[in-house]
Amino acid sequence: MVGGGVVGGGDGSAEQGRSWRNGLRDGAPYGAAAFVLAVSFGVVATDAGMPAGAAIVMSALVYSGSGQFAALGVAGSGGGVGAAVGTATLVSSRFLPMGFALGPSLRGSRLRRALEGQATVDASWAMAARGDGRYDREYLFGHSAAQYVPWVAGTVVGVFVPVLDTRALGLDAVFPAFFLALLAAEVRDRLRLGVALAGAGVALALVPVAPPGLPVLAASAVALVGLRGPR
Repeated sequence: MVGGGVVGGGDGSAEQGRSWRNGLRDGAPYGAAAFVLAVSFGVVATDAGMPAGAAIVMSALVYSGSGQFAALGVAGSGGGVGAAVGTATLVSSRFLPMGFALGPSLRGSRLRRALEGQATVDASWAMAARGDGRYDREYLFGHSAAQYVPWVAGTVVGVFVPVLDTRALGLDAVFPAFFLALLAAEVRDRLRLGVALAGAGVALALVPVAPPGLPVLAASAVALVGLRGPR
């Protein structure tokens, strides 16, 4: 059982279909949050001078809230394209180890598995975990689909309805609240709580002095401490 869904371990397409639908159902609340966050991104992007089409294409191809907001923050503060792309790459580099973990659960050649891995986002990756090191492939696709469509649609709304005030509506708080919800679901014992607090401390200490993106990577490294704990 993964996030309320059935693990697709059988050889029937019906079971795989159920797993996909369960992922779609469980991903719906995350999709609602993604829509609101994407509206915020669209508004902020146009306010920063990004063309509407570029913002929409970015959401469709990058599909990473953290990476997109990081790049937008650098560009909005006067940074060049290289700095914006570099920052987004640093922030999104967490997907590399996530992809290594997910790879054996995908299918086909390396190219096909690489393409399938593009559907991965934080929530779908975490929710599709079976608990034994493997991932429910169909569940992950359904969960990601429930977020991808609202993400792109929300960006479209945001860029074409620029009268929205993100701060007045509280949209600027959606992004951190989203990751806090993921964290709350993972903190189930003292060890994980300690790792989470240590990571937060490292990030807060580095924010004033480190380039954007680096505090996140340094804080993520603290999570390796959890590997020393009992399984």
